[in-house]
Amino acid sequence: MSGHSKWATIKHKKAALDAKRGKLFTRLIKEITIAARNGGDPDANPRLRTAILAAKAVSMPAENIKRAIQRGTGEIEGGAIEEILFEGYGPGGVAIMVAAATDNRNRTVSEIRHIFSKNGGNLGELGSVGWMFERKSQILIEKDKATEDQLMELALEAGADDVKLEGEHWEILSAPESHHAVLEALEKAGIPTASAEIGMVPKNLMEVDPKNMPGVMKLMEALEEHDDVQNVYTNADFGEEAGE
Repeated sequence: MSGHSKWATIKHKKAALDAKRGKLFTRLIKEITIAARNGGDPDANPRLRTAILAAKAVSMPAENIKRAIQRGTGEIEGGAIEEILFEGYGPGGVAIMVAAATDNRNRTVSEIRHIFSKNGGNLGELGSVGWMFERKSQILIEKDKATEDQLMELALEAGADDVKLEGEHWEILSAPESHHAVLEALEKAGIPTASAEIGMVPKNLMEVDPKNMPGVMKLMEALEEHDDVQNVYTNADFGEEAGE
């Protein structure tokens, strides 16, 4: 099933690239800071709990996590970060959503619009492509860390919607409200996760014309590399080449 397979593969590869260039820590610190605005207790703040788990999964020092929480709660200065969601189109009409976190809205809006136009895309109005996506919990597990039977029993019992093999990883998709229950079930079973996030999953994938593929990839990469960008989502199906 094509489903979200290319999305899963691309997201995982992007996470690996982020770690290599050192952007991942910055992205996670921003997410922790934003989440902590709704309270610094992870047990009472699901979004903060998710962000902390993601930070720990990449071995972020506890002191960094603590400072990010304190910035978010206002205990120390530096928490003035605003979230912006951009919607637009790439070459060939593929839909793209960009989640950003910034301390300068005007600068970020201007720069993201410039990236779209420079790379053959265009920024749309809020709601222009959002209807093509749905918020989902997506958890990736290296395929040699668990069996299908194990995951089926654990994840589905915890509230997951689907478990399937996508390349070198098992992918577990759930409704956002089941994210923590599924993560906790995996943690109790001693099954490590490669990544876990609540993001925008395309309802249907759009096949990319080979002539537009380089342009779409270039636009995606330019957006990912922007300092204020937290995540980039697309409904583009890049074919098998993107998963290799």
